[in-house]
Amino acid sequence: MSSSSTLIGLDRAPSAEFDTVLLDLDGVVYIGPKAVDGAPEALERVRAEGTRTAFVTNNASRPPRVVAEHLRELGVHAQDDDVVNSAQAASALFAKRLPAGSKVLVVGGVGLYEALEATGLKPVGSMDDEPVAVVQGFSPDLNWQLLVEGTRAVRAGLPWIATNMDATVPTPYGPAPGNGTMVEAVITATKVQPEVAGKPQPTLFLEAAARYGSEKAVVVGDRLDTDLEGARAAGLVGLIVLTGVHRVTDLIAAPAHTRPHLIARDLGGLLEPHPAPKVQGDLVTVGDSRVRVGKGAVIVIDAGSDALNLLRAGCVAAWAYQDRYDDVAGSEALLSELYAMESDGPWGR
Repeated sequence: MSSSSTLIGLDRAPSAEFDTVLLDLDGVVYIGPKAVDGAPEALERVRAEGTRTAFVTNNASRPPRVVAEHLRELGVHAQDDDVVNSAQAASALFAKRLPAGSKVLVVGGVGLYEALEATGLKPVGSMDDEPVAVVQGFSPDLNWQLLVEGTRAVRAGLPWIATNMDATVPTPYGPAPGNGTMVEAVITATKVQPEVAGKPQPTLFLEAAARYGSEKAVVVGDRLDTDLEGARAAGLVGLIVLTGVHRVTDLIAAPAHTRPHLIARDLGGLLEPHPAPKVQGDLVTVGDSRVRVGKGAVIVIDAGSDALNLLRAGCVAAWAYQDRYDDVAGSEALLSELYAMESDGPWGR
């Protein structure tokens, strides 16, 4: 069982083990206008221990200063330069390739406009303005006409960068269409694939770690296909919280390149040690929870006293089975035990 694709243990809490916590926002710190329960308090305790908190998001709809202001309104300590987003990453890529003052068509919102202007480029909203490139990012106000302009630009052969390909964004009512969904509309109309600037590309994480002088950073996110895949791509430890898009069934079936190194219910997991999995043959033990895989399914030998440790053990066993047989292990019995232990837990269905 390779340590490179499975869970690790930490004798100390992540807040003590790492010098910087690089946090995703949507589904981790807040969902829409409201903070995730307990998130501001957990982050304040992390900072009180001397660990830096920074925010790395694929959401390009709002400038960093607006995001930081929102965080402060929720009781989270954040300065404007504590926020790094995919609009900045996309703009930086174009700034390296285009002359200063070049016009870039924006299929998105104010976050992209400000990011482009900060790098010396000129954002425009129509092909009639004769842009030389096109960038697309999430905006709740994105309309059909802007998609038409983006389609015109791509079909004309202009270089096209998407800030990210997140298919969904979390809302208080469940997942809703994200930037990836809108980008797919342009792909369908043009048969062209964009370059992607944000997560899961490692750029955002590496630039953030360098910006804050971090020697040992941990990435915290709620999405396997962006936050955790990006953490692995950047060579950083990744911690998943179960407060956003991806839940237990996604986690159990995660392919190796998207797996977290650590699992927590929420940001309180930054303040607790993480027990190391113990593997003996096909038996996996985490704390007092024990499981194995038999007949293609995770079998619970002893649920133990902590549902989170049972989940951790189940993931380790299921991932080992997947790596060995290139197949996803059944999880019905594991899920049943988890729901029985914590009927109101963050397991999702």
